Amino acid sequence: MQQIINFIIRNKNFLLFLLLFCLSLLFTIQSHSYHKSKFINSANFLTGGVYNTVNDISSYFSLKSQNKLLSEENRRLRMLLRNSGIQHELSFIDSTSYNKAYRFYTANIIKNSYSLTDNILTIDKGKKDSIKPDFGVISSKGIVGIVDKTSPSYGTVISILNTTSQISGQLKKTNHFGTLKWNGKDPAMVQLIDIAKIAPVKIGDTIITSGRSSIFPKNIPVGTVVDFKLDAAENYYEINVKLFNDMTNLEHVYVIENVNSEEINKLLENN
Repeated sequence: MQQIINFIIRNKNFLLFLLLFCLSLLFTIQSHSYHKSKFINSANFLTGGVYNTVNDISSYFSLKSQNKLLSEENRRLRMLLRNSGIQHELSFIDSTSYNKAYRFYTANIIKNSYSLTDNILTIDKGKKDSIKPDFGVISSKGIVGIVDKTSPSYGTVISILNTTSQISGQLKKTNHFGTLKWNGKDPAMVQLIDIAKIAPVKIGDTIITSGRSSIFPKNIPVGTVVDFKLDAAENYYEINVKLFNDMTNLEHVYVIENVNSEEINKLLENN
């Protein structure tokens, strides 16, 4: 302890300079959007590299379980190929109209948080892979989140398990739609709010994306209704939805680009 104190006394001028330099750098980043943007992108690049290395190691040890998941997905797709309803069930990937309006990119999740209230994912694709903010992210089972920021090689994704996330969802069997949110409690469950009480809601009903935004196409699977109640004013349902995705065990995802999003957003801004 005495040696530490002596070191501080001997180097007090240098340590004071270092502290003031760090403070000035912090204030510069916070007060200038350009510097802040550059700092965030640099931080994403550095942390993304670390997460990528850690993910490579963990992926090696989880190859068996991941191969099992991929095999199960292939089995499910082969079964769907034999059914006449394939176009309906896989419309969010295979539909001709979606192929014209949306582009799909593959990515891997290299960092996944699900124990916080505002969870952020990191993917191994970024600007050089044509990934941009406000692109949707899904897995083979359903919705995952929305791209928030990108660096050249990496991107951060606002998970559906984020209390700031708001995504339009609807009952699959009707056109009644509301907003998907998360109350910060159960990582297997999200809430669908603002569904009018005249909607014929039943336990076990499937929830999908409504397509009422420029981010996600319609029919992306979300989950199933486990219970519901009317809000305080008794005008709208508050529905608990069990996610199809296991958000604690994600690796391979698809990033969705709506090629018409700029045109749609400009139109909405003018209204």
